[in-house]
Amino acid sequence: QVQFVESGGGLVQPGGSLRLSCAASGIVFSMYDMGWYRQAPGKQRELVARITSGGNTNYYEDSVKGRFTISRDNAKNTLYLQMSSLKPEDTAVYYCNAARPGLGAFASWGQGTQVTVSS
Repeated sequence: QVQFVESGGGLVQPGGSLRLSCAASGIVFSMYDMGWYRQAPGKQRELVARITSGGNTNYYEDSVKGRFTISRDNAKNTLYLQMSSLKPEDTAVYYCNAARPGLGAFASWGQGTQVTVSS
């Protein structure tokens, strides 16, 4: 059974930083391209960063380029998202999942982790 457990969110002031983590189980983590997605209130879930199975970063959504860094530790089955220079518009629930070329995410989603950027 595929399972993702996200953590590390919280309330942060504009300009601040957070590091999100995602523990994956039920899959051979090292085989899959992975991504961080976010869903803001009233909006659809969107992919913000993707990393290949071998750890070569290959996509960032335009609004997060230069501020967010995705990484992974295949030995620990863990995905990370380092977020800096946070803005109020980054406020959302953040999720991790596969980001398979042509197939996208698995159907099973974790609970996500809330990131709120506010003064």
